[in-house]
Amino acid sequence: MAGSTVSGIGSNIDTQAIVKSLVDAERAPKQTQINTQTQKATTTLSSIGKIQAALDAFRGALESMSTDTSFTGLTGSSSDEKVATMTASNSASNGSFRLIVDQLAQASKLSSKTFSGGTSTVVNTTDKPTTLTISQSGKSFDVSVPSGATLQQVRDSINTQFSTSGLSANILTDSNGSRLILTSTTMGTGSDLTLSGTSGLDVGATVVDKPLDAQYSIDGIAAVSKTNNIEGALSGVNIKLVSVSTAKTGSTEVPPEKNATLITVSTNNAALKSGVKGFVDTYNALLSAMNAETKVTKNADGTFTSATLTNDSTMRSLQSSLRNEFNALSGTGTLKSLAQFGIGSDSSTGLLTMDDKKWDKAVATNAADINSMFAGKDGMLARMKAATEDYAKPATGILATRSTTLSDSLNDLIKQQSSLDERMEALTKSLSDKYNAMDTLVAQIRQQSENILGTLNALNNQKNNS
Repeated sequence: MAGSTVSGIGSNIDTQAIVKSLVDAERAPKQTQINTQTQKATTTLSSIGKIQAALDAFRGALESMSTDTSFTGLTGSSSDEKVATMTASNSASNGSFRLIVDQLAQASKLSSKTFSGGTSTVVNTTDKPTTLTISQSGKSFDVSVPSGATLQQVRDSINTQFSTSGLSANILTDSNGSRLILTSTTMGTGSDLTLSGTSGLDVGATVVDKPLDAQYSIDGIAAVSKTNNIEGALSGVNIKLVSVSTAKTGSTEVPPEKNATLITVSTNNAALKSGVKGFVDTYNALLSAMNAETKVTKNADGTFTSATLTNDSTMRSLQSSLRNEFNALSGTGTLKSLAQFGIGSDSSTGLLTMDDKKWDKAVATNAADINSMFAGKDGMLARMKAATEDYAKPATGILATRSTTLSDSLNDLIKQQSSLDERMEALTKSLSDKYNAMDTLVAQIRQQSENILGTLNALNNQKNNS
């Protein structure tokens, strides 16, 4: 026919089309199976990955909430942050304390002699390396000073080698020249820096600052600290000393009476609500991710479309575990459930909601019950983390195991596809060879037929001529 491609020259039959049709018919069932299984495994693996990420984020948030003051509502304040700042952890308690700072902790600081040549002064003029030894609290740090090394190079070498040990070096330059300044992050009496060695940099060195302990009092009780960060003096409170307390105006005492800084830990209901709202949002983020992968959508024509994990038993089990822990009573206070504080769940989505009026009424008299419900080994945070542990383990958890199984299935399907392609290639070659052989045979028969007819025609022509 006009416009058609005939591959069988001898037979005038489109053998290529016949071979393709036969191969396609042979390939179709297995190819459909591979395509269907690949699409299902790929989409399921993607959905499981999204749930894993959401669950990891949820558990990370639970961990953070268990160590901060989200559910105590505690806030810390300092009446004079120029003297001291403070933070309160979840183990703090309400109260106010008078702090007086008499002395800040101080690190040891040394200065080398002045080098008139400035930072580029060569401090090792010999042809051999020398050593500068820095000692502190029974430990020694040896700095190699190569031949021809400058003051700048010595500074850089100290900072490169020993910054992680708390040592640091700087260069102070004035009109007389430059000097090496050594200090440490370690403070407190007994942490003096000393210099020795063969470099000569210890010669003429002077003490700029002697190490000192911090001296302070809380409610009249004197205390000493090796650092300006005071931990443990007040339960759950971290105080950072910034400066010495100022003397009271008009004080005639010797030494003069000092102004006290008020360190206060108090419950802030707004902060408490914010902490609970943070939990609600975190919980809802996980539920929303799960709902997106399990929902059934109604189409315009009235039909329904299922999501990848609709009716998935793992998702049902995980959702059930979360809801059970949310609904369980906990804590040692009068109120033992979030529902009593106005935190409920939507019947269709499972997402949490907050009734502000009910919250405000409950928290006005029972704010302390919130921390009791959330914190501790039997609190909601710990229980929810335990309830999701089997799902979230990185390698052996339920979700990780499913991901591994799906990945293995996809790898197997790739192998099946490769095997199918090889079989179809072999079948194509086999059928093509057979049809080509048939076409050649038909061409030969046609040629013989034409030869015979030619001979007969020639004989008839001879007969007619005679």
